Parts: sequence; structure tokens; C-alpha cells
Amino acid sequence: MQNPVQNFETLTTCPLCHDDLVIKWKSDNIPFFGEVMYITALCKCSFRFADTIILTQRKPVRYELMIDNVDDLNARVVRSTSGTIRIPELGIDVEPGTASESYVTNIEGVLDRIQNVVVMASKWVKDDEKKHALSLEILKKLDGAKLGKQKLNIIIEDPLGNSAIISNKAVSKTLTQDESKDLKTGMIVFDIDSSEMSVDTSDLAKSIGE
Repeated sequence: MQNPVQNFETLTTCPLCHDDLVIKWKSDNIPFFGEVMYITALCKCSFRFADTIILTQRKPVRYELMIDNVDDLNARVVRSTSGTIRIPELGIDVEPGTASESYVTNIEGVLDRIQNVVVMASKWVKDDEKKHALSLEILKKLDGAKLGKQKLNIIIEDPLGNSAIISNKAVSKTLTQDESKDLKTGMIVFDIDSSEMSVDTSDLAKSIGE
């Protein structure tokens, strides 16, 4: 029997305006994956934060799913703030940054998010014929994938183990320390080996043509 969903709130200080900030915590149980905690905060000054934490201790992980039909679009995706999404066929890497948010969606939802970014980027590079053509080709492949006519390999890598693709077709593996050391986390990380604290300030995604 599953534990009932637990909701509670904690009070902290907004890092931007220093006013009181309420953090909302909500637990959930994702079939075949386990218990997770959703964390959200929204301040009146516009600061916001969201994350999904897998409550079971996890090792650095990589999930990979080849989508080749419309049924694959329904595979559930848990993307934490420390998750990097890669689509090799499109040359796209979506890396976490300090403003990145977590979400639970499906493969189609991931493609929609990427498509929205590419549409915006295509407007920025409309005066660059080569980059604009590349953005249109990426959009064409994304549309094809959502119709089940374009094969795409969806990869999620997470050094904290808080992201996943939940599908019988998904292939997962534990990353070695060497494989995970260069992955972005999008958060403050304390390295117990070096006793130093660092802040990950990576961009959310690589620009078209980079």
C-alpha cells in the first residue's frame, strides 16, 4: 500500500528581495520509479524555484530511449534541475543552469519544450542564412518525431541521479565518476574531496550553430 501524499510548507528568506518566502513540499509516488518530492517556491518579487527530488539515494545515471513511433511519446520523463537532455540527431544539448527548473512530463512534452526554444532561437538568427536553415531543419525533424516519422535518441544524464525516462524500452546505466564529473548540476555543490564549494552557472542550452 502506498503512503499517503504528504504536503507541508517551510519558511525561508527570498534571495532576491529578502522578504519571507514560503517553500511548498509535496510527495508523490511514481510507478516503477519510487517516491519523489516536488519543491516549489514563488515570491511576489518574481523569484521562483522548482525541483523534483528522488527520495531514494541514487548514483549518477544515464537514460536513453530511441523514439520511433507515436507510442514512445507517452514515456514519462522526470527531469530534475541537475539533468542534462541530449538529442544527438539534432545536435541539441539542454544543460542545467542556475535558473533551470525541474519537471515531470512525457517525451512529447520534452520535444514541445525544445521546439519552443528552437522557434525563438530561429527568430534571433533569421539574418544568418546558415543558422536559420539549420533551425528550420531541426523544427522539421521535431515535427516528424511527434508524428512517428523521425527517429530520435533521447538521452538524459544526471550526476545526482534525480532524472529518469520511465519506459520498458529505455536503457539505463550507472555513470562512472569520470563520465559524470563534467556534467552540470545547476545548483550549489559541495565537493567533499576538495572541501570547496562551487556554483554551477552554465547556460540552459547551447545556441543554434554552436
